[in-house]
Amino acid sequence: MTGISIDLAAKSPLYVGLLFGGQSGEHDVSITSAKAIASALSQNPRYYVQPFYIQRDGTWRSPDVSKQVLDAGKGLQDSELLTNAAFFLPTEVQQVDLWFPVLHGPNGEDGTVQGLLQLMHKPYVGNGVLASSVGMDKIAMKAIFANAGLPQVKYVALNRWQWQQDEPAWSEHIEATLGYPCFVKPSNLGSSVGISKVRDREQLKAAIASATSYDPRIIIEQGVVAREIECAVLGNEQPQASAIGEITFASDFYDYETKYTAGMADLIIPSKLPDNVTQAVQSMAVKAFQTVAGSGLARVDFFYVEATGTVLINEINTFPGFTSLSMYPKLWEYSGIPFTELCDRLVALALEKHS
Repeated sequence: MTGISIDLAAKSPLYVGLLFGGQSGEHDVSITSAKAIASALSQNPRYYVQPFYIQRDGTWRSPDVSKQVLDAGKGLQDSELLTNAAFFLPTEVQQVDLWFPVLHGPNGEDGTVQGLLQLMHKPYVGNGVLASSVGMDKIAMKAIFANAGLPQVKYVALNRWQWQQDEPAWSEHIEATLGYPCFVKPSNLGSSVGISKVRDREQLKAAIASATSYDPRIIIEQGVVAREIECAVLGNEQPQASAIGEITFASDFYDYETKYTAGMADLIIPSKLPDNVTQAVQSMAVKAFQTVAGSGLARVDFFYVEATGTVLINEINTFPGFTSLSMYPKLWEYSGIPFTELCDRLVALALEKHS
C-alpha cells in the first residue's frame, strides 16, 4: 500500500463514516447493503463504524438513530425511534477518517454525494464525481463507450421537448433505426425503474410518456435476443476483473419487480461461456471502467448474443448492490475474495486514491 498517508494507514481504529439510505427508489436496498458492510467492517478491530442514515426526504440522522435503522434493516417511523435526535453533530462528522457511501441511484451514486465528500478532503470508497455521474446518465455513458470503441446495441437518445415537437417523425425514426421490440428508459435512473419493453407505436407513445415522467431525457434501445452477463471490477489504476456471472429469469425482461422479488431471477456463477467470450467480457469490463475514470469498484453488464457470438456492453453500475446475496460480492467471493476481505480492500483502495 505504497503512497498511502501514514496517519490513516497506521491509525487504529479508523473511523469509517457509513452513509446509507438516500432519496432514490433504491433506499431499502441501500439499507440492506449498508447492514452487510457494517457487519463485515465491525469484525475487524481496526475499524470503528460511524453510521449516518439519510432519510427519504434528505435529512441526515444522528449515529444513534442511524444504528437503530441499521439494526432493524429497514427504515423506521419516528414513533419507532429511541430518540428524536434528527441531525448529526459537527463533531461526529469531524471524527470520520474515511467515508463509505453505500448509496444507490440518484442523489447518491450520481456524483452529487461524491462531490460533497470531495469537498470534505477526506478519502471515500468508490468512484469519483466523473465516473459516478457518467455511470448514472445513460446517454452520456453510451456516448463515451462509443467513443472508446466498445460495441453496444443500437439506440436513439432524445428529450421530452424534442418528442413533443414532432411525435410522428421521431416515431418513424425510431422504427426505422431500431424496429420492434425496443426498450424505452429514463436516462438518469437506476434499478430498471421507468423502463418499458414496446412492440408497436401505441406502446412506444405510452412508454415515452412514462419514461419522461421520471426524466426529461430518455434513451430507446434496440431489443436483442441475448444472455445477460455481468462482471465485477475492483481496483484503481490497475483494475482487475472477476469471474463472469449470468442472470436468468422467466419474466419478459429484467425489470424492477424481477430484480427485487425473491425467486424471480437466478444468479449463475460462473456463467458457462466459451473461454474467448469470458476473456472478451473481462477485457471490455476493465476498458469500460478505465474509460469512465473508475476507481474502487463497479459492475459492468453485458449482452451476449449467442447466435452470433457477439458481446455488447449494456451499462456500468458504479455502486452495485452490496448485500451478501448481491452479484458483485458473490462474483468476488467465487474469484477468491470473501465479503469481509472485499470491504477491507475497498477501504485500502480509497486510502490509496486519496493519497
